[in-house]
Amino acid sequence: MGLTSNKVLALAVVAAVLLFAATVWLWPRLAGRTWRAVAGRIGLLLATQLALFASLGLAANKSFLFYGSWADLFGQEQELGVVVDHSAAASHIKVIGRQKMDVAGGGTPATGGQIQKVVIAGKKSKIDSPAYVYLPPEYFQEEYEKRNFPAAVVLTGYPGTAENLLKGLKYPRTAFEQARDGKMQPMILVMLRPTVAPPRDTECVDIPGGPQTETFFARDLPQAVSETYRVGTQPRNWGFIGNSTGGYCALKIALHHPEQFAAGAGLSAYYKAAEDVTTGDLFRGDDRARKRADLLWSLGHLPQGKSSFLVTSSRQGEGNLKTTREFIEKVKRPARVSSIMLDSGGHNFNTWRREIPPTLEWISGRLSAA
Repeated sequence: MGLTSNKVLALAVVAAVLLFAATVWLWPRLAGRTWRAVAGRIGLLLATQLALFASLGLAANKSFLFYGSWADLFGQEQELGVVVDHSAAASHIKVIGRQKMDVAGGGTPATGGQIQKVVIAGKKSKIDSPAYVYLPPEYFQEEYEKRNFPAAVVLTGYPGTAENLLKGLKYPRTAFEQARDGKMQPMILVMLRPTVAPPRDTECVDIPGGPQTETFFARDLPQAVSETYRVGTQPRNWGFIGNSTGGYCALKIALHHPEQFAAGAGLSAYYKAAEDVTTGDLFRGDDRARKRADLLWSLGHLPQGKSSFLVTSSRQGEGNLKTTREFIEKVKRPARVSSIMLDSGGHNFNTWRREIPPTLEWISGRLSAA
């Protein structure tokens, strides 16, 4: 049984309830001062608390997917590394696995679409990153075999995993259902985490003498995807979505690279690069680069392109409400901005699951397959 399975969580909850009941039932019998009675009380209390904490931990992990498996939890990675050929003739995307969609007819790509696990090799940045690519059913259908599709890069927060986008936030399933219901056009999703140089949080910055993360997302990734899949190379073919740190990256890349991305959506985004122990020194004393990584500063001091932006927050529960409103006020033509403002919602998966369907519909309306 997997770490995130319902059975494991249910067993932990049942164990906690049974141990609590056993503690209440046996406590009078263990009221003596003998070493056996004392040991019995200590054992029951420890077992009950352990089961309770295990239940809470499993429930939190199932919701937020901090760890995807038992091996991940105990730091035992079982999957071998993948050799990526960087020769000039080599493809910059290597498919290392395929999985069916969890929808009716998901075993047939032309009916349910397909998720491919890939490694993307950055030609300019020299960064290699694992990712998941969702291909809609239409991609495999004969009548669409010569048609291009719009694509959106989708990022998690830090230090999330790409699996969060599949299991926790359900981007592929939501995109499938939205397209099936006619609410959005079929789109390719390229899903990964912003931490392409783990464990460092690079904030999608080209770090002097360090990882060139902005180059990877703004240049290498779209080029590699367009070379491998039927995706165009014009701005109208590309969008960017993310939550939290991924939301900051999505807005930043779309703002600074309108020649590549026509739209960027930041769910619960912040608007200035974090600088702490997880990021290290991102700018190496370059004040201009630090200011450029502040999106509010960029909107006020740099030319704005034709990109469209979507920002989200909550009137109660989110810490980015004030800066989100400032971002909206600073966007000027030819750029455009839209927003989702919930009455209440926190910085968590439940909030983002409420925002993802309208976000996909919004970005679909701003992209073109041509």
